[in-house]
Amino acid sequence: MISKIDRDVVARWVFFMSALILAFLYGVAATKLNIFPAPLILSAKGAADYLLEQWGGRTAWYYHSTDQREQVVVHAPEQVAPGLTLIGELGTDEKSHVKVVDERGRVIHSWRIDWYEMWPDPAHLPAEVVPKTAPSEIHGVKLASNGDLIFNFEKLGMVRLDPCGQIVWRLPHRTHHSIHIDENGHIWTSGLITRQSPQPLLPNYAPPFEEFTILEVTPDGQIVRELPVAKLLIDNDLHGLLYMGTTNNRSTKVTDDTLHVNDVEVFPSWRAPGVFRAGDIMISLRNINAIAVFDSSTLRIKFLSIGRVLRQHDPEFLDGNTITVFDNNNLAVWHGDGALPDPAGHYSRVVAISAKTGDSEVRFSGSKEQPFFTDIMGKHQWLSNGNLLLTEAVAGRVVEVNPQGRIISEYFNLQGDGVVALVDDAVRLPPEFDEAFFANAVAACRTETN
Repeated sequence: MISKIDRDVVARWVFFMSALILAFLYGVAATKLNIFPAPLILSAKGAADYLLEQWGGRTAWYYHSTDQREQVVVHAPEQVAPGLTLIGELGTDEKSHVKVVDERGRVIHSWRIDWYEMWPDPAHLPAEVVPKTAPSEIHGVKLASNGDLIFNFEKLGMVRLDPCGQIVWRLPHRTHHSIHIDENGHIWTSGLITRQSPQPLLPNYAPPFEEFTILEVTPDGQIVRELPVAKLLIDNDLHGLLYMGTTNNRSTKVTDDTLHVNDVEVFPSWRAPGVFRAGDIMISLRNINAIAVFDSSTLRIKFLSIGRVLRQHDPEFLDGNTITVFDNNNLAVWHGDGALPDPAGHYSRVVAISAKTGDSEVRFSGSKEQPFFTDIMGKHQWLSNGNLLLTEAVAGRVVEVNPQGRIISEYFNLQGDGVVALVDDAVRLPPEFDEAFFANAVAACRTETN
């Protein structure tokens, strides 16, 4: 016969196990539905990761160890395309720096970028996204024709600085990723709204989620056009692309960053037209491995590529019928100091895609002999002599590649002995941006200030 004490022990054990099972099931449901306490747990994990990076001896993701000791290595100086290079990078102080360097890495001009000095009163931002600790990453840098620097504080706002580093204007909008300046001087970039409540246009989007827009901004910092990307897809009968992040058989509910728009480009009138015409707009949607080109007047999508590349960045118009894409090819294997290509060797690469035939061709790829890989970010630029300038962002390296695919020059963002830091962007400047140009630009803005 079971005693009363034994029955009490069994009852307490059954109660405890039942509560444990219920807590586990609720935890699974909370994670799937993004309800309490899942957001708090994720927030706490992010804070813990940051503390470990700062005080626990763990290297932050934007710094990596390196055996490299020379900032610039030129393998074939006679093959390097002419011109100075604009580079956006992270410094030792976790502040962003933008500088203009020559082919040997000599600094011709520079700007120090500090969010806390440049935007002390960000009233346009929700309190939860206002930076509270360094760094405040910049993402996307471009030089205006007069030497002003235009850049995005990632998901925080756009700023224009004169050559002396003084603020010309600030755009209080959550701009992010790449910046493109069209032939009329208008600035194109991506915008972001974090939705905390359901939106009628987007059924089965579970808050909080990120809604993306395309922004056209005048040279004096005024928004003249804002296009919602979700509506663009819906109006082109492509609403299915909005729900590719779902994994539930019985629900198409999605949340958070479903599309990740990371680039906007405009086809110029000086290029010979083909499938693409003057004014056509191209966007990159990283999280669904898609690139779209649409008519800026009718908003009809005329070209769509899905799945040709993996977690891509920076599509560029090569000609009227062809685009090239920085294909991160991200099947990364993580280790203590960052991400590496998977064992099968899926290095980052540049891929050309024909809008006429749909065919694709690899124009450059990293390899075991010439490693080149960045799991996130990255840029490419075709140079005047047919070379490619490539930004291997997380590795903190900029390389120039000849038409045969050989690396002929390397720049490393060295920040102290054995440390290399993030490079956001690298742009080879036109010949008019020479050393005298920057000297004259600085003299002019100093005169205006005085």
